[in-house]
Amino acid sequence: MNFTLTPEQEDIRKLVADFAAKKIAPTAAERDEKELFPRALFDEMGKLGFLGLPYPEEYGGGGMDFVAYALAVEEISKACASTGIGLSVHVSLCSWPIFKYGTEEQKQKYLKPLAEGAKLGAFGLTEPNAGTDVGGATTTAVKDGDSYVINGTKVFNTNGGEAEIEVVFAVTNKESGPVKGMSAFIVEKGTPGFSYGKKEIKMGIRSSVQRELIFENCRVPAVNLLGKEGEGFKIAMTALDGGRIGVAAQSVGIAQAAMEAAIKYPKERVQFGKPIASQQAINFLLAEMATKIDAARLLTLRAAYDKSNHLPYAKEAAMAKMFASDTAMQVATDAVQVFGGYGFSREYPVERLMRDAKITQIYEGTNQAQKMVIAGNILR
Repeated sequence: MNFTLTPEQEDIRKLVADFAAKKIAPTAAERDEKELFPRALFDEMGKLGFLGLPYPEEYGGGGMDFVAYALAVEEISKACASTGIGLSVHVSLCSWPIFKYGTEEQKQKYLKPLAEGAKLGAFGLTEPNAGTDVGGATTTAVKDGDSYVINGTKVFNTNGGEAEIEVVFAVTNKESGPVKGMSAFIVEKGTPGFSYGKKEIKMGIRSSVQRELIFENCRVPAVNLLGKEGEGFKIAMTALDGGRIGVAAQSVGIAQAAMEAAIKYPKERVQFGKPIASQQAINFLLAEMATKIDAARLLTLRAAYDKSNHLPYAKEAAMAKMFASDTAMQVATDAVQVFGGYGFSREYPVERLMRDAKITQIYEGTNQAQKMVIAGNILR
């Protein structure tokens, strides 16, 4: 069993790490403070090929695998978790369903500009009363001639308002229920009847954007139906399996950044006449951080490898997401503790990392939901 990255994967990791350190990290704190979405950075990442890493070159992608993609999300999230989740949603939740279920015409029209980075993507599933319980969705799409008319509201839409392309889920057959009667649609920004509501004000990932999507008799061409009618639930669930790999990678990046800060600071902070790095209590915290981060990274890369090689990965992705996000929260919290009172100050990055870490335990399915996925797989 070989745990070594291929030369191509290592090259991508280094390229992304260099970009993240030079272009993303220097403005991360300011963007967090002012809640500024970094569209210019996404445009730059698109030109460098980051937004289409795991997709074939024929569709404008980088021709790499999902391991390279996970490495990229980790490195970007290490610099800024907000930017990391924007990339994850674009690649895993918008581009992938179109790549997997789209027609050739849909791939040429929508996947190609997404993979090339010319357009940004988003994923409209969650509703005010349908979070973990996707079956509670009430947004509808009614066939009318050569169109579908969509009515309803989506919330917590990452990249919402910025994304030019949305994959949106709506009930097309009420009699079959939301699960069997749900369908997926590609909806373009600017479509009449499609507008944006409130922007969420959040604890963390403050320079990412989450918006309410409002559909009022929004007429979408029937050719924008993704997959077949009634396949929406399947499309959403398989997309979320991949999205969990992205969130796991984001979590590893957050944890790595927190640990590196917690390694540097104790070497400089002197108490009782010597650096606090010499204290066993600090040493033990760092040892636990390093061990958990390595385990989280290996779980994440295993899930990414399985996805790349067409192996079952739903359980592996759920394990990676659950463990990596719990690790990010624990490591960030411990890093704040290492800094003491300064850890609670915005002068140092660990307080931002702690705020950013919390959401990783919630989105793409809460960690309680991940346990349901894992248990369901091992009991099957």
